[in-house]
Amino acid sequence: MRTLNKEELKELYDKDFPLWVEINLQLLKEKAYDLVDWENLLEEIEDMGRSDLKECISHLAVILEYLYKWDNFKNLAGSESAGKSWFRSVENARMEILDILDMYPSLRKKLPSELAIAWKRARRRLEYWLKDNDYDPEKFNIPEKCPHTYQEAMSRDLRKELKP
Repeated sequence: MRTLNKEELKELYDKDFPLWVEINLQLLKEKAYDLVDWENLLEEIEDMGRSDLKECISHLAVILEYLYKWDNFKNLAGSESAGKSWFRSVENARMEILDILDMYPSLRKKLPSELAIAWKRARRRLEYWLKDNDYDPEKFNIPEKCPHTYQEAMSRDLRKELKP
C-alpha cells in the first residue's frame, strides 16, 4: 500500500471512506501516530459513541408518540385494532431500548435526559400522522413540553388499559 501524506489521507476521508479506515487502522497498528488523520478519526469515534444513544432516542420517540396517541386519539383512530397496534409499537420500542441498554449500560444514565429531544421527534410524527389522516395538527394543541416522564414511557402498563 502506497504511503499517503496527511492531506491526501484527509481527502480520502470523503472520497473512499473504507480505504481511509483501512489506512488509519494500519497506521495505528504500526504506531505511526504522526500520519494518522486525527481530526476525522476523533469525529468518527465521537459519532460511534452517539449512534447507540441516537437509536435509543429514536425508539423513545416512538414510545412517546404512541403513548400520546393512546391517551388522546383512540377515538379518532376509530378502531380497537389501532389501539392494540399502538400497544405493540410501544412494547417493541421498549424491548429495543432494553436490548441496547443491556449491551451498553452507560446509556441508562444518559437516555432519561434526552426525553425532550425524543418528544420533539414524537411531536413531528404526531403532526405528520394527523395531516396524513386529513386533520389539522394546529387544532389538537400537541404540547411543546413532553406530557410523559421517562419512567412512565418505560414502564406504563398499557395492557391494563386495554378494553377486554
